[in-house]
Amino acid sequence: MSNATQQSTATLPKGAEWLVKESNSSDIYTPEDFNEEQVMVKEMCISFLDNEVIPIIDRIDQLEPGLMPSLLVKAGDQGLLSTSLPEEYGGLGKDFITSTLVNEGLGAGFSFSVAVAAHMGIGTLPILYFGTQQQKQKYIPKLATGEWKGSYGLTEPNSGSDALGAKTTARLTEDGKYYILNGQKCWITNGGFADVYTVFAKVDGDKFTGFIVERGFEGFTQGPEEHKMGIKGSSTVQLYFQDCKVPVENMLGEVGKGHIIAFNILNIGRLKLCAAALGASKRQATTAIQYANTREQFKTPISQFGAIRSKIAQMGIDLWVCESALYRTSKWIDDKETELQHLGKPFNEALLGAAEEYAIECAMLKVYGSEVLDFVVDEAVQIHGGNGYSEEYIVSKAYRDSRINRIFEGTNEINRLLIVDMILKRAMKGKIDLMGPAMAVSKELMSIPDFDSDDETPFAKHRKIVVNFKKAILMTAGAAVQKLMLKIEGEQEILMNIADMAIETFNAESALLRAIKLVEKNGAEQHQYELDIVNTYLYDTADSINKYGKDAINAFAEGDEQRMMLLGLRRFTKVEPFNSKAAKERIGKRLIGEGRYIG
Repeated sequence: MSNATQQSTATLPKGAEWLVKESNSSDIYTPEDFNEEQVMVKEMCISFLDNEVIPIIDRIDQLEPGLMPSLLVKAGDQGLLSTSLPEEYGGLGKDFITSTLVNEGLGAGFSFSVAVAAHMGIGTLPILYFGTQQQKQKYIPKLATGEWKGSYGLTEPNSGSDALGAKTTARLTEDGKYYILNGQKCWITNGGFADVYTVFAKVDGDKFTGFIVERGFEGFTQGPEEHKMGIKGSSTVQLYFQDCKVPVENMLGEVGKGHIIAFNILNIGRLKLCAAALGASKRQATTAIQYANTREQFKTPISQFGAIRSKIAQMGIDLWVCESALYRTSKWIDDKETELQHLGKPFNEALLGAAEEYAIECAMLKVYGSEVLDFVVDEAVQIHGGNGYSEEYIVSKAYRDSRINRIFEGTNEINRLLIVDMILKRAMKGKIDLMGPAMAVSKELMSIPDFDSDDETPFAKHRKIVVNFKKAILMTAGAAVQKLMLKIEGEQEILMNIADMAIETFNAESALLRAIKLVEKNGAEQHQYELDIVNTYLYDTADSINKYGKDAINAFAEGDEQRMMLLGLRRFTKVEPFNSKAAKERIGKRLIGEGRYIG
């Protein structure tokens, strides 16, 4: 292990530990740290979209037979499907950050992005991480090249978010050679052309278990292509199992342990979805900027008008913040994987363990990334005006295609509930100490506030803002748990308020640390753009956290307790007056001048 790796893993935080501990700029990994090979891989992905996908996007949307599978083969030929797969199975064996960059680089390919992400993720990883040696040797090399295409069958007509409520059954034949599957799956991405499917069924009606099903197995059929609002070029069908014979050696993992496969794969998928959404957002932000620079009204490019410039600036802010949080987390997962491998864990257990450690952050990224994309495409349509509603302009397609991401990989509502649930469970298991910091905040509420600080070091005030955001979360969540006890699980609105406070705080800290790292390296004069982004985000986030906190507190507290917490919330979300209009004007002018999104 290199000295750099030793240092990074020695200071590696536990999942959600950022909530109760301060982080240093030297500990954060940022996009400015990408090495030359990583940048080249991302550029190769973008080039693939430009040359192979975007020119034929209308043909893809028409579900032209054989077209999407042929694109997956082309991507396989260039090594794009196998970036993170082990070399022994025909992969390139690259690190987690590089594989995340592939998802970002290919994320702007509309329906192709969905197909390739499903193939590389849920279509391949369950076999790679949970398959036997024989299963991996049989399937992974062909999935790595795209010769075989992968798919995943979890959702059923009556079990969406409640995945374990599946009705598909599996029973072992008397001779012990086959499992007989009966049931159906719906909304199966790549289902119309895949060769290999990971399918979940209940053995003997109650033991949730994974199976590898091949196209052509007796009793396995598929329905017609679904007609969807967006991602029209993505194959989406129902799968039917009528006494489907699956060889016993195709059982994936252990009987009754299918939930481990399903939920662990989702952790990785959520982060990768954020990466893909980020890539799509960057392309559509650039499309909007270029249109605003060329579209004239009143003999003036509309990019010169404050209303348009403000929209472009907000896109730039959200994308830069999202990118900061995404690669901060990706590096944690990468380092944790390295740490676990050096402790003797095989590669599959190492990455799954790393993703599980940061499952909370993965869920936060999924929510934020998908909602940033929705914001960007919505504003891109608005900047295009009536043209944005026309099929002749690609932003109309981007608008429709983006919407699914708030449903994929667990709805954003489910993910918000999971964020708080996982934080509380970690605290109950003693993995992070929430009680001590929460009690310290309660004690602080009873003391006279210290509005003046003697700390004059650079960014001291910025750091204090983030620390106070964390105090607001600890105060609100701590009081809610104390007041509601076990009933809190049913208070979904309160849980989602707290989740939003956590998402915005993690984003704010990630962006701030990235800016500090840049300034420490190059000086503040070189990074006015980044400082404007951070200052604006902190200023806006203070109001957001105040609103989320008030809504939560007013839902469970009353009387003196309510008044005290609302006063505390006001204290913890207090920021100095800031001219965000001027900052956004500078951000917008920079992006408009560049003619594209810049990180």
